Amino acid sequence: MSRVLHQERLLTVIQGPHMSEKAHIAAENNQVVLKVRTDATKKEIAQAVELLFEVKADSVQVVNVKGKAKRFQQTKGRRPSWKKAYVKLPDGTSIEELFGTE
Repeated sequence: MSRVLHQERLLTVIQGPHMSEKAHIAAENNQVVLKVRTDATKKEIAQAVELLFEVKADSVQVVNVKGKAKRFQQTKGRRPSWKKAYVKLPDGTSIEELFGTE
């Protein structure tokens, strides 16, 4: 894969922040919780954080979240599955101001 195509892919890896109670608890430990592409790897997620936020990522942990089965009357459906990444940042660094939370 060429360098330009790789950078374009890295720009699409992170889909946005994931806000939850657990994410706020993780923020106290200098971690950020992000919603990422389902085909993204840990290495790609770390590179995307470094490219977009100009912050070095210490470690990345990934969780595959299964979609819930839902019903509306007799119609059955399913929410899509997605991937969540916990990115550990070095001490003294933060990217929370980019998400609008402090």
